[in-house]
Amino acid sequence: MTVPGIISDADGYASNEGSEVSSSSHERKILVSNRLPVQSCRDPETGKWNFSWDEDSLYIQVKDGFSAETEVFYVGSLKDEVDASEQEEVSQILLDEFNCVPTFLPRDIHEKFYKRFCKQHLWPLFHDMLPMCPEHGDRFDRGLWQAYVSANKLFADKVMEVINPEDDQVWVHDYHLMILPTFLRKRYNRVKLGFFLHSPFPSSEIYRTLPVRDDILKGLLNCDLIGFHTFDYARHFLSCCSRMLGLNYESKRGYIGLDYFGRIVYIKILPVGIHMGRLESVLSLPSTASKVKEIQKQFQGKHVIVSVDDMDIFKGISLKLLAFENLLRQHQELHGKIVLVQIVNPARSSGKDVLETKNETYLTARRINDVYGSSNYEPVVLIDRPVARDEKSAYYAVAECCVVNCVRDGMNLVPYKYIVCRQGLAGINEALGVPSDSPCTSMLVVSEFIGCSPSLSGAIRINPWDTEAVADAMYQAITVPESEKQLRHEKHYRYVKTHDVAYWARSFIQDLERACQHHYSKRCWGIGLGLGFRVVSLSPSFRNNYYYHKMINEFV
Repeated sequence: MTVPGIISDADGYASNEGSEVSSSSHERKILVSNRLPVQSCRDPETGKWNFSWDEDSLYIQVKDGFSAETEVFYVGSLKDEVDASEQEEVSQILLDEFNCVPTFLPRDIHEKFYKRFCKQHLWPLFHDMLPMCPEHGDRFDRGLWQAYVSANKLFADKVMEVINPEDDQVWVHDYHLMILPTFLRKRYNRVKLGFFLHSPFPSSEIYRTLPVRDDILKGLLNCDLIGFHTFDYARHFLSCCSRMLGLNYESKRGYIGLDYFGRIVYIKILPVGIHMGRLESVLSLPSTASKVKEIQKQFQGKHVIVSVDDMDIFKGISLKLLAFENLLRQHQELHGKIVLVQIVNPARSSGKDVLETKNETYLTARRINDVYGSSNYEPVVLIDRPVARDEKSAYYAVAECCVVNCVRDGMNLVPYKYIVCRQGLAGINEALGVPSDSPCTSMLVVSEFIGCSPSLSGAIRINPWDTEAVADAMYQAITVPESEKQLRHEKHYRYVKTHDVAYWARSFIQDLERACQHHYSKRCWGIGLGLGFRVVSLSPSFRNNYYYHKMINEFV
């Protein structure tokens, strides 16, 4: 690949040889996700709904990668339930003021689709957890699958309400909507359709246990372009397509393509980035500098290691605490001189697994503090409450090391945020008491099982299950020479700055345009019933003869 994941112009997929494909050639884009990028609340006095943009949402930030003339529509659901009598009014407000088209799922479908099939079946499976027993993931239930299909159909119907199928590009996000492309392709054979998976994709040995595996693969293959964070995730998807559908793929000159009934379905490999401007604006706040001073005073004279994780079974929080305990056991000289600050975000799902993880985390942290702590020293500072952006950024800025110990995670942007916060701004440097021109340093200890790991070549990679090796990595991170910390930081910061969320969005859309141009040069027919629908494409030079009719009859 000349550029990772970029479809090469040299193969003739760009309209003008040697020219850059610009995203401004399409003025409207429709972003489809499970959640709309808006926050909603009801006024307690008037009873009216109030809406505002969720500035932290990825789907708002991707607009930086589009041209200024691009009009973006959003299709998704609201976090809060809206009464049926208010849905029409709310829909009109969101469409007029936010270009948002809300999808209102009936309560029973939402419960089965999101809380049960997505969160308790697909999400664990995509993180390599098989439902071997009822306590760990739901067993497959055909009724839950039907709810998933119904929900995807409702989302697709909302897209059809606003789409101009000849010109608009549709970009579908994440595992909640993996069969939505089939419904759109069935209605509009030539719709310009991209999909990006924000979670891991499991190996074929794991994925093949899913009873509806073929339907989901065929749904994704109805796209023009499918995006993944890492090569491993893409490789697992390609392996599933080969073993379960018998499809061949080709990799050459900067792209990977699957031949699916005459259509080349392109594969995009590029990890998402962060919004630099958003984070730097938080670092510029006076409250952030104030928090930096407060935290620095609290941990004066100590090595600070920071971790920020959701409270779920895949983040490896307990394993990290055991590794930190090993570090204290092996290096008595660090007693009273090192602190692990573990910030816990609210869990995205509920259940027995989350409760057990939380209890184990608290018990382990309490044991470490009882054994190695004192009246004025806690080696583990567990922050299990909502933490504002300025406070979280302050912890990043103060910590000399960040540890991400997940046993499985799609991407995880915590290391990127940590790197930017360690770069510092004038106010942060002043709060830290360092000259503005002093070299910046940082150290990362990251799990090899997270999506951002391949892009952080200067990080210390670890196997989170090997707690002794993680303890050694933590010790190495705080004891390496300052010059090495500086070199690693500079390398990481260059990457994070140049591969931000705008770069990610712009790159995906450019490849989607190239893929669609290639498909538009062919004749196509829609064939198949239900979720087995697909488009058969033939090149213009294909002759209308006996073999052509034989092939069509075989498909039918």
